[in-house]
Formats: sequence, structure tokens, C-alpha cells
Amino acid sequence: MKNLSKVVAVVLLLVFVSACKDGVQKQEEVVAKKPNIIFILTDDQRWDALGFAGNSIIKTPNMDELATTGLYFKNAFVTTPICAASRATILTGLYERTHDFNFGKPKLNNGYMYDSYPYLLKKAGYRTGLIGKFGVKVNEGIEDSIFDTSIMTFWPYLKMVDGKEKHLADINGDHAIDFIKSDRDKPFCLSLSFWSPHADDGAEEQYFWPKYADSLYMNNEIPTPGTADPAFFEALPEFMKHSMNRKRWYWRYDTPEKFQRMVKGYYRMISTVDSVVGRIRATLEEEGLADNTVIVFMGDNGYYLGERGFAGKWLMHEQSLRVPLMIYDPRQSESERGKTFEEMVLNLDIAPTILDLAGVEIPKTYQGESLTAFYDGDSKNWRSSAFFEHQREGETLLPKTECYRDDTWKYIRYEANPEFIELYNLKEDVNEVNNLAYEEKYKELVDLYSKKCDSAVGKLMKERRVY
Repeated sequence: MKNLSKVVAVVLLLVFVSACKDGVQKQEEVVAKKPNIIFILTDDQRWDALGFAGNSIIKTPNMDELATTGLYFKNAFVTTPICAASRATILTGLYERTHDFNFGKPKLNNGYMYDSYPYLLKKAGYRTGLIGKFGVKVNEGIEDSIFDTSIMTFWPYLKMVDGKEKHLADINGDHAIDFIKSDRDKPFCLSLSFWSPHADDGAEEQYFWPKYADSLYMNNEIPTPGTADPAFFEALPEFMKHSMNRKRWYWRYDTPEKFQRMVKGYYRMISTVDSVVGRIRATLEEEGLADNTVIVFMGDNGYYLGERGFAGKWLMHEQSLRVPLMIYDPRQSESERGKTFEEMVLNLDIAPTILDLAGVEIPKTYQGESLTAFYDGDSKNWRSSAFFEHQREGETLLPKTECYRDDTWKYIRYEANPEFIELYNLKEDVNEVNNLAYEEKYKELVDLYSKKCDSAVGKLMKERRVY
């Protein structure tokens, strides 16, 4: 009996050890199933600077493939069209008026950063990285608390590396590939943030690209936007005629020859980023990571290419607010990918989406929604309207602006110039040519959308937290 008991004990011990091993293996499998996530952000790329969006001139085959084989959001917008505030919104899932960060403002509060997607991912066991342009001012030590690896690069665009000229986008791509190839013990989330195609504002030529992009667009004639007609600019109120948008127009578009040269430079910089996207995808394949790596691609704000006599962004027209957005998730079945969605999505939605993809709880304070709702068609109750703002302080050449937009109407007002308002029927007037705000039959509609703006502002002020 004693010998039998010993045998039973040994068997039980072996079962226990085996179970423990299985448990460890299962735990490892759970960790392995966590997707890697690469969030790619471009600077000043408007929604239609993309072949897939219908631009027949620009060459963006790798971006187009993400859109063709993933999920493409046709109506993606940023809630504040300027890089500093937009990037803070992307990190925190909060409106500018909530996180209260923009140029000329104090550093982004630690409390918001401790709810940011990279901090929560790192806390959940992800290896987090930032490469390129951060664009947000934070308190000392915060960057190290949210990123395991941070390589922040800066202008000029063309640098000498090992005795050879190299473009900043390619340098960022090299760093991204090194990050992808490093530590495999954890799933990773890489935030790859390009400076391109932002103009080098201090340089006469503005746009810079690598030699391999020289031949692109040489034989193309870039069409001039209809709203670039001087009559549109002349019809503007005086405070808009002297804005930063007009100042930068002289830098880039004040002659037909300069317009052609500058837009082609802008396109070449986007094509350079596109080539880096291709290199990154090739690396994922080579490293055996492609089947478990989600790629999210977005622009940080739109961009005027001479429309209304403007350059830059900051205001509330479609050219300034609307950006490209794609999600490529190889874990989805092919039948669920390759879809285009018309719904209005926002940069507010990036942080909750990334956390949702990683299986990390989304803070209740977030003001956006996870785009994974579009994975299985659970988007019936998706937003049909949104509030937009630009609250930059201390810059008289950029008017503080508020906007309310839905599927049909867009209403715009200016804080310091309440005498001028704009109302457009987007279904009938996609280029926002006919301002209906001063027609008597739209008076009640103007009042309604003014109240919608008031309500949105009141809600955001209530949601602000004091740390």
C-alpha cells in the first residue's frame, strides 16, 4: 500500500508539474497573441494627398495598399487642426479644451499623460516606442515613463549619415526597423511620427526630398483649386485677409510657377514617407511579424494648397480638418477587410482604438470611441456630428475658431470676430463655396448650430479635470 501511495504521489506530482508547464505555455501563448501595433502619423497630410482617395497624380502605393486591404475611413477629421493640439489629442483621447495644450500654453499636465495610450500600454506589459516628431511639451521624466524607447528627430530634412546624404523620413524609417527587430519578449507599440510633409518654414524652398524622388511629378501639371481664384480671397473679411494663412501663401503659392514647384515638393515628401512604409512592411514580413502587427495610419491635420488664397491649416474648412486614416489588421479575415466607411471619425478615436486593440481597458474620461466598432459592423450608433475648435493663445494672426459639423451642415464662428459666421451645405457644396449664413431662410438654422456650439463648449468645460 505504501509503495502504491508513493506511485500515486509521483504521478500526481508529474501531473502537477505538467499542468504548471502547460500553464506557463498557455500564458506565453496569451502574451504572443497580443498584437503588435504600429501607429504612423504624418504631418500636414490632407485627406486627398493619397492615391486611394482619388488623387490621380500623387504616388502612394504603400499607403494605398493599407487602404485597399484594410479599413479606410473616408471622413476622418482632427478636432483641432494644428500639430501641437492634435498630437496631444491623439495621445490622450481628449479635446484641446479638455487637455488644454497648444502652442503658447503650459506643458501638458502629467495627469493626462498618465491616461495616455503609451503609458497604459507600457503599464500593461507592452514595449513602447516613439520615433520622429513628438510635438508635445511635457514635464521632465514623463517621456521616459511612457516610452521604453524614444528617438526624437528634428529638421533639417537632409542630413549627412556615414558620409552620405539621407532624408529625415528615411532616418526615422531606419530607427523604426531597428525597434521592430529588437526585443521579442513583449508585444510592442511603436508610434512612428514623421515630420513630412510639413514645410521647412525657415527655408526658401520649403520642401525637401531625397534624390530618389527627384523624377517624381516632373511631367505633371498640378491643377489649381477652383477656390484659389483671387475673388474668393477678396470676398473674405479683413481679419482673415491678414492671417498667418495668407502670410504663408506668399511663401508657397503667390505665382503659378511657385505653386507648381511647392505642391510637387509636398507630394514628393509624401511619396518619401510612402517608401518608408513599404520598407517597414517588408521588415515585418522578413521578421515573421506581419500576421500579428496592426498598422494604423493617420495625418495630424489637413492643409491648404492655395484654396481661398491660403496656405497652412488652423481654420475649419475641409482642407484643414480632414485627413487620411486607415487601419490594417491582418488578424481580420479577408472578407472583413478592404472596406471603406463614410462615418465621421476623429483623432479623438485613436487612443481608445489602440488600447482596445491591445485588450487594455479604455479610461472612462476619454472623449473618443474605439474604431474597432467597425470590425464587425457594430457602428449603427456611431456619431453623426462633431465639434471642432482652435484655441491657440497669443497669436493675433490666427483667430480662435469654433465649428459644428454633421453629415449635411457645417457652421463656423470666430471668437474675436462674432460678426462673421459661415454656414455650408456639405451635400450640395463640397468645396464650401456658398456661405449661406446671411440668407434669411437659414436664420433659424444658424441659431440652432450656434446653440450646438454653445452646448459642446459647455460640456467640454464640465469635463475638464483640475490636477
